[in-house]
Amino acid sequence: MLEQLKKQVYEANMLLARSGLVIFTWGNVSGIDRERGLVVIKPSGIEYDKLSPLDLTVVDLDGNIVEGICRPSSDTRTHIEIYKAFPKVGGIAHTHSTYATSYAQAGRAIKPFGTTHADYFGGTIPCTRKMTLHEISGEYEKETGRLIVETFGDLNYEAICGVLVHSHGPFTWGVDALDSVEKSIVLEKVAHMAFNTELLFVAVGKGGGIPMQQDLLAKHNSRKHGPGAYYGQPKN
Repeated sequence: MLEQLKKQVYEANMLLARSGLVIFTWGNVSGIDRERGLVVIKPSGIEYDKLSPLDLTVVDLDGNIVEGICRPSSDTRTHIEIYKAFPKVGGIAHTHSTYATSYAQAGRAIKPFGTTHADYFGGTIPCTRKMTLHEISGEYEKETGRLIVETFGDLNYEAICGVLVHSHGPFTWGVDALDSVEKSIVLEKVAHMAFNTELLFVAVGKGGGIPMQQDLLAKHNSRKHGPGAYYGQPKN
């Protein structure tokens, strides 16, 4: 079942491990078959160097295991809530990468300071509010997903394809599983650059820093992702 999707999700998890954004069993990647309403996700607690495509778990959008002998990632319910709310998302990645997680732990969004950010994210990468005691003590992972969706109430999830969960870490998404990992890699690099930029602003007495011009951000984002995109080669 879903052999091609399993292959891609496996490759995406391996890419995540090679990227250095995760260690031990941290993090996870999933992909969805929209027609069938089924999600393939990394199993819980299995180290990446021991992972095989056969270990991946298939769940439905209610979280029920459809195929697989391994327990799915503990973050499965979070992934499902994102898939339910964001219909054009095809893959989701979650890490505890150093700089992005540092921003999440500080409860701070990542401002767009330059074109590297703008090429991938069409605005500030938001950080969620803190979770309530009710959310933490209830269906925690499901509530985490709902919190992410709440945070994007007035934001475009296709333009800003990532979020920082307060005190936790980043989630990113894309058109498929591999694309979601690419977004995680770029998010970590952007977070590192933003951290250094903010330090420089503090050094010259300008506080937390001044974001880039909105017009420049829009230009760089649209030339790569807009209707008249001209970055890269034409697609046949």
